[in-house]
Amino acid sequence: MKNRKQFIYFKIFVLVFVTSINFSCTTQKKIADKKQPNLLIILVDQWRAQATGYEGKEPVMTPHLDKYAKESLVMEQMVSNYPVCSPARAMLMTGQWPVKNKVYSNVNSSSAPFGIELDKNAVTWSDILKQNGYSNGYIGKWHLDSPYEPFIPTSNNIGPVAWNEWTSPDKRHGFDYWYSYGTYDVHNRPMYWDTDAKRDDFHYVDQWGPIHEADKAIAFMKNESGKVRKADAPFSLVVSMNPPHSEYETVPENYYNMYKDIPLEDLIKDENIPAAGTKGGDQYRHDIKYYYANITGVDEQIGRILQGLKDQKLDENTIVLIMADHGNCLGKHSEVSKNNIYEESLRIPFIVNWKGHIQPRTDNKFLGSIPDIYPTLLDLMGIKNQIPKDIDGKSYANYYRNGKGKTPTEQFIMGAIISDNVDINTGFRGVRTEDYKLAYVKKKGKNELVLFDLKADPFEMNNIYSIDHPMVKKLTPVLKNYLRETGDGFKVE
Repeated sequence: MKNRKQFIYFKIFVLVFVTSINFSCTTQKKIADKKQPNLLIILVDQWRAQATGYEGKEPVMTPHLDKYAKESLVMEQMVSNYPVCSPARAMLMTGQWPVKNKVYSNVNSSSAPFGIELDKNAVTWSDILKQNGYSNGYIGKWHLDSPYEPFIPTSNNIGPVAWNEWTSPDKRHGFDYWYSYGTYDVHNRPMYWDTDAKRDDFHYVDQWGPIHEADKAIAFMKNESGKVRKADAPFSLVVSMNPPHSEYETVPENYYNMYKDIPLEDLIKDENIPAAGTKGGDQYRHDIKYYYANITGVDEQIGRILQGLKDQKLDENTIVLIMADHGNCLGKHSEVSKNNIYEESLRIPFIVNWKGHIQPRTDNKFLGSIPDIYPTLLDLMGIKNQIPKDIDGKSYANYYRNGKGKTPTEQFIMGAIISDNVDINTGFRGVRTEDYKLAYVKKKGKNELVLFDLKADPFEMNNIYSIDHPMVKKLTPVLKNYLRETGDGFKVE
């Protein structure tokens, strides 16, 4: 009898022991599953969505991005709501529309008197990550701080308008590692400020900017000797590459050689490219091979960074976002660059990857906007409850994960003209849907009302605006509501 009781007690002990081990393993797995993800944002300047191999619209070579797109969520309808460098970047950092975050023009010495720069007291997503123990890094172009006298003696500060400026540590918004500049366009000899550099301590590098910045990004991920970032902390890293922004001809020769023998006629087939002998037409013919070469070079550096992430075994728990701040017409529609209503200016590459969490797919329905990125990322990262109440963007984290849930039915687009006298009632405002684009344009004493049917007229050659058109009647109240909600002084009659 005694032995039988001992046997029963032993079975109970074994059962409790095994159960406790199973419970401990399950708990540890749940803790591991809840490990804070890293965040990598690759932000490229002036790259239109049409100039990607995976879209198949233009004869440009982007093999690394094409491969990664198959493993990721690709949003083909994402736009830069204000297609200019500083406003787009400020929307990304603050989740707010330009009138609210006060960056409603490019940041330079002309706009500085009007207070146009990122407020150091703004609560950015990087500030939130810093508060949650993240080690944050920023590499490359920033362009959110106003130049002040005496101007930094760099090439883009010696003309009538100064552009480049050092970002003091109190204005870096939680980025501990800093290897950056304001804005600077000599891509084959870029300049940078290190984390500890003072305003006069910038240095130049004799290397194409994207290659050098990819090297720095890989070093950040390797974190040798734990000197670059906190080894035991999750990280966020922004790699902000300037090309394919002008100057286009500074691209390395090996990338240009991939296009130099392609007949020009094969690259100028789109209807919205003006004829030779016109300003826009000649510009497009001169620049297109260089533009594509820059894109192919950037694509290779993106491939290197993604491989570096994989080599360090960080790819399993890192949210990767690849995007541009805006596009570029390059002469199409006789527009030399951006800050206009056309698709080449507005629509940007947008690829998101998080293994096991975001379902890979190409989405051509979701109407994404830049202010929504901030809350969506924080929601994905498990800190939704810390999203500030005063941001304008909305989280679409569930849709990112599996394509389910309510989505926006339109996008607000805008641009403004800044001169000696700031008048917010200039530039353009509009609404873009999946099928149509309505815009009110005011510039150079000319007012224009525009409606494009994006499905029937993808190159936007035919303005079908009429006050009686059903889409004008439907979208005008939507636009007015956006203006009212954002406090925008632009007047729509």
